[in-house]
Amino acid sequence: MEDILAKINSVAVQKLGAKYSETRAQKLYKTMLTLKEGRVEAAKQGIENGVALRVLVKGAWGFASVGSLDAEVLMNAVSDACKMAKNASSRLKTPIKLAETKTLEDRVQIKPKKKPSAILMEDKINTALEINKAALGYDKRVKGCTIDYLDLTGISYFSNSEGTRIEQDKLYVWSRITATAASKGVFTFSREEIGSTAGYEVFDSAPEAIGEKVAKRAIKQLGAKSPKGGKSPVVLGPNVVGVFVHEAFGHLAEADLALAGGVLQDNFGKKIGSDLVTFYDDGTIDGAFGSFKYDDEGVPTQKTLLIKDGLVTGLMHNRETAQKFNTESTGNARAENFRVEPIIRMRNTYMAPRDQSLEELTEDISSGYYFKSFRGGQANLDGTFQVGIQEAYEIVNGEIGAPVRGASISGSTLETLFKVDAVGKDFELWPGRCGKGQTAFICDGGPHIRIKEVIVGGSA
Repeated sequence: MEDILAKINSVAVQKLGAKYSETRAQKLYKTMLTLKEGRVEAAKQGIENGVALRVLVKGAWGFASVGSLDAEVLMNAVSDACKMAKNASSRLKTPIKLAETKTLEDRVQIKPKKKPSAILMEDKINTALEINKAALGYDKRVKGCTIDYLDLTGISYFSNSEGTRIEQDKLYVWSRITATAASKGVFTFSREEIGSTAGYEVFDSAPEAIGEKVAKRAIKQLGAKSPKGGKSPVVLGPNVVGVFVHEAFGHLAEADLALAGGVLQDNFGKKIGSDLVTFYDDGTIDGAFGSFKYDDEGVPTQKTLLIKDGLVTGLMHNRETAQKFNTESTGNARAENFRVEPIIRMRNTYMAPRDQSLEELTEDISSGYYFKSFRGGQANLDGTFQVGIQEAYEIVNGEIGAPVRGASISGSTLETLFKVDAVGKDFELWPGRCGKGQTAFICDGGPHIRIKEVIVGGSA
């Protein structure tokens, strides 16, 4: 496979006028499963092979993808990509250039204890049934439980005209468990995600405990009241800190979005948060859902410092944006599959811990909230954000008290980061999936933190 891909790149450069050419191939085995209220609604297994071809001709990109590994088909596809790039170059104001990167040859192997492709579909269904049974059996007020499961295993190949050749094992295991509960006209929702790049052994620890956890959260919210709307001090758990870092700041720190008018474009090197705020995007954490050794431009992943003690110090780059910023690629170019071009995506994005316990974070709050788990989140290029909360509690006289439901936090990222006045010493990462036109597997997280004031959505 490597020789075929290298030959395609050679033809693109030597015969078709490309200055640069890269080929990405994948041979993946995929399982998808959906189970609802104990019934299997979908179960699919299959092989997903294909090749992506990207060329740079006269400063413009050309891209083609084919679901075939046949050499003749690939030759026709790269010819089409070069033609597209030539046509695009006539309308391009600023030619695209790529930052230099080291030429590499490597074979990356993953040796899981339990390879997902070796687990029978029947056993995967039985695991999902255990989770489902535990959730529905937890309390008669639990009305529904849906489990989505996905695994991907196989090999990806990367080759470019500069001489880089990488063969890399791929392994992802992911599941989302959702539960709904209802009582006396009140409806609640609970969700949990599991994700690993280590292996199917992620399900070794009592699957029924996952179902009970999701159900318990939904039931607890049935008796909760709405929070009082307005500005309030809050303590955020690692799960909420993670989505805040990802949504409210992480996307702004993707160099393509910064160039598109994001608020960080004019704040690089400036202080945008308190001295307690340090953020990283790190692709090197063993087993984490956003980890890998090389990105989809053949660049090694790394631990990228984004904010240091409140000061913006870095952005996430691919080779194109790195050239524009006169820096090096951070290894953040990722493509969902061979059908699409790589774009800048987060990996494992988190806030660094400090030195305080949860009790120390809450003890000075006479009236506020503890937001433990998020429901969803979104942010805008202007730096405004909103994060919905699925598990929350009052804080009264320094103690965590009764549950509240329907809460959210919103505001300006830059203003909110300055109001972080205490950071915990614990640390936790949570797996998830991020959408940016394509889906990427990611992790986010951090420690517990305290924000002295943020807008809380709730009753008036």
